[in-house]
Amino acid sequence: MRSIWRTLRGDLARDIALVCAADTLVGVSFGAIAVGEGLPLWLPVLLSVVVFAGAAQFMFVGIVASGGTALAAVAAGLLVNARHVPFGFTVGDALGGGRLRRLAGSHLMIDETVAFALAQRDPVRRRAAYWACGVGLFVCWNAGVVLGALGGTAVSDTDAFGLDAAFPAVLLALVLPSLREAGTRRAALVGVGVALAAAPFLPAGVPVLLALAGLAVAGTGGERARKQGSGAVAEGGPVSGRVAEGGVPGGGAPGGGDDEPGTGSYDEERVP
Repeated sequence: MRSIWRTLRGDLARDIALVCAADTLVGVSFGAIAVGEGLPLWLPVLLSVVVFAGAAQFMFVGIVASGGTALAAVAAGLLVNARHVPFGFTVGDALGGGRLRRLAGSHLMIDETVAFALAQRDPVRRRAAYWACGVGLFVCWNAGVVLGALGGTAVSDTDAFGLDAAFPAVLLALVLPSLREAGTRRAALVGVGVALAAAPFLPAGVPVLLALAGLAVAGTGGERARKQGSGAVAEGGPVSGRVAEGGVPGGGAPGGGDDEPGTGSYDEERVP
C-alpha cells in the first residue's frame, strides 16, 4: 500500500482529495435523508459499509420510505449496479492478483474509482489511482453517512440544504475530460437522449442501463473511421500511392536508364 501512495503525484492526489471531500457531503446527505425518512440510524450506516454504492443506497431508501418492500429495494439496487459488470472487464487489471485483493478491490469498484483508473495510461499509476481513490472514498463516505445520520435527527427538512446535487455534480466533473474525444461525445449524447426519453415510462435505474446503447454508436463510429483510413491507403494515399506507382515518392522508376531517367537520377549531371 505504501508504494501506491508514493506513486501518486500532486495533481492526481489533489483531484482524489477533492472528490473524497465532495462525496463526504453526499454521504452526509444520504445519512440525513435516511434518518429523516424514519429509518433507524444503524440502517444507512450498515448499507454504506456492506453495499458502498451511492445510487443503489439512495434508491433503497427511497423505495422503502415510499412503502415498497425490502425485496423490491434490493432488486432495484442490483439492477442499478449491473453497470459494474462492464466496469470489471475494463479495470480488472487495476485490482491486482490474489483472491482476497480482488475481492476487496471489487467492493471498492464505484463510478469514481473506475473514472480515475481509466484516466491513467501507465499501469502502475492506474492501479495506484484506483486503490487510493477507493480506500479514500470508502473512509470519507462512511464518515459522512455517520455524521449525516446523527445530524438528521436534528434537521427536519434535509432537502433544504441541496446536498443531493453534489452526487451528479461529482460524476459530471469526472467525465468532462473524456468528452474531448468525438467518439465519447457521440456516445454520451446518445446515452443522454435514450435515458431522458425512457425516464418518464420506466422505473428508476432502468433508463441508466438503456443509456449504454451509446457505446454501440461509439463503436460503430470508430469502426467506420478505421475502414475509411484503410480504404485511403488501399486506393493510394499521399505516400503509398506514389510508392506503388514508382517505388519511391514522386513517381518514376527508382533507378531509371539513360534514356528514361528515374526519380533517383539527375537530369543534367550524372554521378559516375
